[in-house]
Amino acid sequence: MQTSVIGFPRVGALRELKFASEKYFRKEITTEELKDTAKSLRSTHWLKQKEAGIDYISSNDFSYYDIMLDTAVIFGIVPKRYKKLGLSELDTYFAMARGYQGAMGDVKALAMKKWFNTNYHYIVPEIGDETEIKLTGTKPFDEYTEAKEAGFDTKPVIIGPFTFLKLARFTGEKKISDLKDAVLKAYCEMLDKFNRLKAEWIQIEEPYLVCDLTSEDIALFTGLYKELLTSKGNLKILLQTYFGDIRDCYEEITRLDFDGIGLDLIEGKENLSLIAKHGFPKGKILFAGVVNGKNIWKNNYGESLEMIGRLKQAADEVIISTSCSLLLSPFTTDGETGISDEILRHFAFAVEKLNELKELAVLGDALDYQGESLFKANTDEFEGKRAFEDKAVQDAVSRLNESDFTRRPVRAERASIQKEALKLPILPTTTIGSFPQTAGVKRNRSEFKKGIIDEETYNKNIFSYIEDCINKQQELDLDVLVHGEFERNDMVEFFGECLEGFVFTQNAWVQSYGTRCVKPPIIFGDVSRKGPMTVKYIKYAQSLTEKPVKGMLTGPVTILNWSFPREDISRREIAMQIALALKDEVLELEAEGIKVIQIDEAALREKLPLRKADRYSDYLDWAIPAFRLCHSSVKPETQIHTHMCYSEFGDIIKDIDNMDADVISFEASRSSMAILDDLQKAGFETQAGPGVYDIHSPRVPGTEEIKELIKKIIQKIDPKQVWVNPDCGLKTRGWEETYESLSHLTEAAKEMRGVL
Repeated sequence: MQTSVIGFPRVGALRELKFASEKYFRKEITTEELKDTAKSLRSTHWLKQKEAGIDYISSNDFSYYDIMLDTAVIFGIVPKRYKKLGLSELDTYFAMARGYQGAMGDVKALAMKKWFNTNYHYIVPEIGDETEIKLTGTKPFDEYTEAKEAGFDTKPVIIGPFTFLKLARFTGEKKISDLKDAVLKAYCEMLDKFNRLKAEWIQIEEPYLVCDLTSEDIALFTGLYKELLTSKGNLKILLQTYFGDIRDCYEEITRLDFDGIGLDLIEGKENLSLIAKHGFPKGKILFAGVVNGKNIWKNNYGESLEMIGRLKQAADEVIISTSCSLLLSPFTTDGETGISDEILRHFAFAVEKLNELKELAVLGDALDYQGESLFKANTDEFEGKRAFEDKAVQDAVSRLNESDFTRRPVRAERASIQKEALKLPILPTTTIGSFPQTAGVKRNRSEFKKGIIDEETYNKNIFSYIEDCINKQQELDLDVLVHGEFERNDMVEFFGECLEGFVFTQNAWVQSYGTRCVKPPIIFGDVSRKGPMTVKYIKYAQSLTEKPVKGMLTGPVTILNWSFPREDISRREIAMQIALALKDEVLELEAEGIKVIQIDEAALREKLPLRKADRYSDYLDWAIPAFRLCHSSVKPETQIHTHMCYSEFGDIIKDIDNMDADVISFEASRSSMAILDDLQKAGFETQAGPGVYDIHSPRVPGTEEIKELIKKIIQKIDPKQVWVNPDCGLKTRGWEETYESLSHLTEAAKEMRGVL
């Protein structure tokens, strides 16, 4: 049997691409030096796969920022405002991703959204009426040629035309139907060029096929590919799907002239039954995604081989593949010296998954794989319990009843009580939580972890940072303050370190967007609270000011979604365990006089099933109650906030309202306030703060710019319900730009109060 990898992590084992890119942004290295780093990483990653014996290695899965943005640039889809800057090709690319503010002009970045049901963010291509779509870029061909010259035979990968068109943003009168011919022509030219380069396979990725499709969607897809596949020449075309099943279009796909079809057999829960029901066409190769590209637990060979056996009976040829790109996995377990061998032996990161693919291929060819030593060694890993158990926590979850999820009195009554208690102005201003993580803040944390300074010195330094942060916020005249989160390395990892049931890695970084990487903790057992997590820091911050200081917590669903979860119990069970731990923290903050508590659920939308039919039975039926459990017991005077970012919320806006928070802040500025119509249409009851300052860009928004956004908000939402705040936390920004941006924010809010 042969093996295939959909895509490989691109930032490097030690985040080399991240650090080189950031140096480039600071003008510390040249364009050529950045390109040299990128080339070295590509070569290293191809070699890793070749040495592991992978048969189908991908090229063009590398990106300086995002592959959707790459695809747009390849086809000349660069809005005029970026071209007018007159920057180099690479700097124009980064201006689209990050925005630009300098001598050549001032432009915002393109919108950014979550990539299906993951924590990866993609840049949304923008297509206007004047956009001329044609093949202008050379990146896929350059990287294929680079690999070939280095001795690596690869399958180039590209986002397919259907997914690209469905995810793009159309800013003018033209729609998909007006542009599909131009897009089709550009893709045909791409196939022709790969034919001339004598590539054998090309992997065309169409993840949008796993979403709910209309008859018009299916007609668009089949129309595009009936035409496109006539241009494939000697190329073999692999249609690659992932993140779900293709129940809406299985028969249409299998009738088309694809040479290979890639199916996710981890998240694609109906793909196996679709094959059993309809069969798999003769002459086509099935690329079977049986190695989980998202989670970090070792593959259960017994389960995978049983599935592979069934697939081999249905298809002429089965190639063993990852379920999705390994971009969503950490790089390698090598060097993870902080985890005991007893725990580490259960994990497989990207490099280790390569070995799993090869071993599954060997066992798949064996006459009696159950007698093979490879199989026996794997089976041993799954015998007995591997998690830390806590019977008290399990019992507490089992005793939960409806009253545990219900807050009294109702929200409208609480709003009047809180208005009197907090005495805030109309259009109150606040931030989302974190403030810049300076070199001093990072050094303080690092020196404490290394034992260079003791806990007393560490906390003394944090209290100093908090005091400075509170003073700056008072100078800015913000209405509700935050302590700055200087004790936190990450909004999830910090809480994981304060809870039982988690284990932590040293280098298990995963790309979230651009140069932003996260290091998710691993949920290894039952979760409980060791003791107070944030209380001493919030309490100290509140002692420095008469203004309310928000208690800052990460919500149970976000902690779960941004961790690598257990696979031996349900996600509902894990979420409720975390929620009970957070509930104790909420009540202790309240007892210490904290009147405003924010429980962030930035990732609530992220893991929402892509199929509407699965959303309540498989997610919302426990995700919304888990959040409510955290705050259901607080007093009416205590104001509960939450925050969500970089997702499309329209189809679950009523469910978000049912979280029963008092205030919710949303990402909005980068997506042109698209959420406002959803809030208005749903009659949203929760007070809302659509973000007016894009913190993921280094540019500083002006006062008038923010005023215009506030005007836009209050046209759709009652001003008495509106808060003014940035899109997200400010930890990745510098103090100078942060202070200037927030001064414009507070000034704009005050001027609009005067108008009102």
